[in-house]
Amino acid sequence: MELDLLRGALRGIAAYKHLMDEPVMALTMSLLDTLREDKGEEAVDRYTRLFYTLETEGSGGLGAWIHDALRYQESPYARMVERGGNDPVLTAAAKQDIETLGRLAELECGLVIRKIGTCVPSELTPVLEGLPRWSCAAPFDFEELTEFYRAHGSGRFARYHAFLWEEGQLWPVEDPDSHTPEEMLGYERQRDQVIANTRALLEGKQVNNVLLYGDSGTGKSATVKSLLSLPGFDDLRLIEVQKEEVASLPDLIRTLGGRRRKFILFIDDLAFDQDDRTYSVLKTILEGGLERRPTNVAIYATSNRRHLVRQTFSDRAGDEVDAFETIQEKTSLAERFGLRIPYLAMSKPEYLDMVDRMAELTGITMDKEALHAEAVKWEMHHPGRTPRVVHQFIASLQLS
Repeated sequence: MELDLLRGALRGIAAYKHLMDEPVMALTMSLLDTLREDKGEEAVDRYTRLFYTLETEGSGGLGAWIHDALRYQESPYARMVERGGNDPVLTAAAKQDIETLGRLAELECGLVIRKIGTCVPSELTPVLEGLPRWSCAAPFDFEELTEFYRAHGSGRFARYHAFLWEEGQLWPVEDPDSHTPEEMLGYERQRDQVIANTRALLEGKQVNNVLLYGDSGTGKSATVKSLLSLPGFDDLRLIEVQKEEVASLPDLIRTLGGRRRKFILFIDDLAFDQDDRTYSVLKTILEGGLERRPTNVAIYATSNRRHLVRQTFSDRAGDEVDAFETIQEKTSLAERFGLRIPYLAMSKPEYLDMVDRMAELTGITMDKEALHAEAVKWEMHHPGRTPRVVHQFIASLQLS
């Protein structure tokens, strides 16, 4: 009787209806259906498939799986709480659903196996005795989940800090390449500007979009990615967008507005060919469209070019009547970034100072004069005095 009541209650799930379409829940319902129909051998198959699916998804039991699904999948109730809304009907439905899911999480495997035993021939008893059993507990309740939504938001943004935007979809990055503050050497003034702008974003202020431009290897991309490692920046989410995906950015931005998390849309190595009209789309997104950019979203881009759009001599001597306006249109994209920060190659003293600091950080105890001599020699055969060249030089010493 207990299994029948639970089966009926699960049919009544409403606020979290999307969970019932997940393979784990579909198998759970199929298991309960076969038990109701006394189909013992089919029930054994559903039970073992459920165990296999839980293990495949990295869950130690139904309770652990439901716990993560309630927290990290989008739901109407979670979104309402995140936005600070109030809907008594939705709240009541969510509370009832969570109570039902809690009963499912606490369902003892032994009870299910004993019920299966009443539906199969006695010779299958050894099979039933050898069935695996998972942990049965409900590590969640309505009040705890509501507070979680209020404090952390909902869905994947509550779980992951970095994402890739590809072909109109967000792909979470479990282990983002983010340098710690201790690993970031040089260009302190530039980084301070980026950090200050980002801190204002986290405080809910209207901020500038940011363009970091200059020589290759100076740490422009590392500066942006390192923001994820800064203390107090836990509410920051970084979404990397390829230039080819710029046209779909308005769709992404609309899904981010109103969330409690703050988002940087990061376009790395941005540059456009002269016949690439995508830059017009980006200009509208940055400034000039009818749709207002949400205050919790900012665009940060890096480029080796100050003006972003490549020009040729034919641009300046073409057939168009007013070539100046054409050039001005193509160079105006960079001006749409309210904060433009140059990253230029270091002077020799700055380069050697960074070599000293990096050597100390990595535990290299080489004589200073010999270290500088080797660093100068290395720089002569590598392009530019940049943090990238310093890292490569230090790495070469560690290999020798």
